[in-house]
Amino acid sequence: MQGPQTLILMFDVSMFVRHNFARVWALATSKLVSLEIGFISSIMVTELLSPPIGPNQSSHHLRTCIFPGIQKLSLSVDYITDTMVSMISESLPSLTHLDLRDSPIMEPRVSFDLTNIGLQQINLHGKLKHLSLVRSQEIFPTFFKRVNDLGILLMADKCSSMESIYLGGFCQVTETGFKTLLHSCAKLYKLRVSHGNHLTDLIFHDITATSLSLTHVSLRWCNLLTNFAVTRLASNRGLVVLDLRDCRNLGDDALQAISTLPKLKTLLLDGSDISDMGLCHLSKGMSSSLVSLSLRGCKRLTDKCISFLFDDYSNRELRELDLSNVPNLSDAGMLLLAKSRIPIFELRMRQCPLISDTSVIALASMKVDENGWQGSSLRLLDLYNCGGITQLAFRWLKKPYFPRLRWLGVTGSVNRDLVDALTRNRPFLHVGCRGEELGADQWDKLDDLYIHDYEEVDEFEQWLLEGENGSDEEMEEAENVEVLPD
Repeated sequence: MQGPQTLILMFDVSMFVRHNFARVWALATSKLVSLEIGFISSIMVTELLSPPIGPNQSSHHLRTCIFPGIQKLSLSVDYITDTMVSMISESLPSLTHLDLRDSPIMEPRVSFDLTNIGLQQINLHGKLKHLSLVRSQEIFPTFFKRVNDLGILLMADKCSSMESIYLGGFCQVTETGFKTLLHSCAKLYKLRVSHGNHLTDLIFHDITATSLSLTHVSLRWCNLLTNFAVTRLASNRGLVVLDLRDCRNLGDDALQAISTLPKLKTLLLDGSDISDMGLCHLSKGMSSSLVSLSLRGCKRLTDKCISFLFDDYSNRELRELDLSNVPNLSDAGMLLLAKSRIPIFELRMRQCPLISDTSVIALASMKVDENGWQGSSLRLLDLYNCGGITQLAFRWLKKPYFPRLRWLGVTGSVNRDLVDALTRNRPFLHVGCRGEELGADQWDKLDDLYIHDYEEVDEFEQWLLEGENGSDEEMEEAENVEVLPD
């Protein structure tokens, strides 16, 4: 609960007996403005918004709205259905934000699915500003197969005042449907599309003919997009966040267009076909605005990408860098990064086979202050499943190195005793050793620039004040334990 007007239930409410759950909601405050539920069945949503008719009321009697003041509704459900969407639109007259996500375990039947008819019911009261309809692929590869361009056209007629749209899993919608939204929603500034299997470059062909001022664009798993689409999209000079992850046909020409964006802060290019030369174009064209850059899985990159990124003191504001799963990245690249003295806060290098202890030593010794060594600025370091990390690296992960580190990713099987000793030795450090993503879902919230809320504790200063009372004997004992093969 966050104040009397916001209710967040992050558990599975479908565990409650349905009629008991309805009684609980009857006690809910009528002043509720925002409601978020971790999981609820679509049937319970429908029942929740349609209170039972009294014994003396006819079936045509006007039902009382249970949540008259709800403006923001965020639900994770089993199925997004026409019935549920229609009930939400009819029953919540003040709704401005609607966020629905489902993860079906099998292909839904038509009665448990979203169709063109359901889309036509969205925004009946005309107040909706932010819409998110996402079919997640986490459990089973399912899509909204019963929605096509016609459904988007019918929805667009009622969504002219929309400011933010996220559509995920609409595999039958082509650029015709998405272009309809761009041309109908003059106030749109945030556009997110995922798994747009039929989305082509034509979506942005005549974007200059619109009055749009897009600032946040995410086009993930849209594999038909090419460099041409990005070149057209870059006409929106106010772009702040650009997510092109898993668009595998994008290459260096796309980066050349992106480099002209003066306000861009977050750029995600995971899995694209870019090379070192593309990053050279990006570095020479970009101003100092870029803060977050993800190059995960860009197989063509080598150590040269580091020198191009930070050549001639360019990209001095870059604080978050993801180089995970880049097979040709080696210790030589990390030595170049250390020499650049860029105060990186987050560095991800998981699944890099050529990264070894040398990289950890270089980063631990990195100077980030012209007046002398102040300790590495890293708050997050992910080394999970890097090929050459041994016990030697752990010696550089303890006091007094990496004094600001809060998140560390390593492979636990390297030496479980050593990992456990490190966590006890550094109580402010969160160690992930099972392959989990550190700062999980960091790119799922693209409405605002992603910045970790780190604890304002400087271990380096604390160690200086406390002296050497904190013994490292436990770490030393763990280092002396013989490593057994997995």
